[in-house]
Amino acid sequence: MSTALSTGAPQGALPKVENMRVAIVAAEWNGHITGALTQGALDVFRREGFADEDVDVYHVPGAVELTFAASQLIEASLYDAIIVFGCVIRGGTPHFDYVCQSVTQGITSLNADCDIPVIFGVLTVDCEQDALDRAGGALGNKGSEAAETAIKMHDFVCKVKEI
Repeated sequence: MSTALSTGAPQGALPKVENMRVAIVAAEWNGHITGALTQGALDVFRREGFADEDVDVYHVPGAVELTFAASQLIEASLYDAIIVFGCVIRGGTPHFDYVCQSVTQGITSLNADCDIPVIFGVLTVDCEQDALDRAGGALGNKGSEAAETAIKMHDFVCKVKEI
């Protein structure tokens, strides 16, 4: 088994990265949730020593627009990772299914076709409380986890390029 990509760090420890630039795109819809996710991510980046100018935050109207925004940021070639935050709460119509499918397929396609990792931070929940629990509540903050994932994926890309 090859260990070329092993960091040697304990599982869960974040690798130390240098000169990493990150874009966060947050949907305005359910902004109290996406704002908490964004803050969780920013807290991790600050804790890890990122300067304020290393992380840019953008806003789009809703979850469906996240794919387009991420695509444009990839084309700009300014970032090493992009995080998208959205929150889609199930309602009484099939709209939930269409939105979730659209954003999931869109971000998956970008990850398959592009060289910059796009971190999926979209909560797809049955009720607002489920989202609150995942945006700094009882179940932690998925925004923090997304920031950690961005750092790990950037480190992964750097290691692959060294091979």
